[in-house]
Amino acid sequence: MSFKPSSVVPPLTRPQLAEARRVRAAELFGQGRSGAEIARMLGVSEESVRRWKRAWEEGGADGLRRRPATGRPPKLDDAQVERVRTALEQGAQAHASRRICGPWSGSVQLSRG
Repeated sequence: MSFKPSSVVPPLTRPQLAEARRVRAAELFGQGRSGAEIARMLGVSEESVRRWKRAWEEGGADGLRRRPATGRPPKLDDAQVERVRTALEQGAQAHASRRICGPWSGSVQLSRG
């Protein structure tokens, strides 16, 4: 019997993974673990752990949660980002036309679609 990962649960994004790491650090703070030990366990620097601990002491676990992004709003909506992600996963060859500009130039004309 082989294990096939479910496509129902999407993989975590980088910001989600970072938040999960900080929340795990909060659990370890509560257990009385040292900063060095937490840094080793989570694969981060001790400075990050110190910064997280200050935030945890000031605001508890909620102080370690992700905050809404500030600054310029994104130029792409979620559907556009998904189209780009799909195209990247398919690779450049899947989106190149058959016309090649020269045998050694390495340039291809990308299809619009």
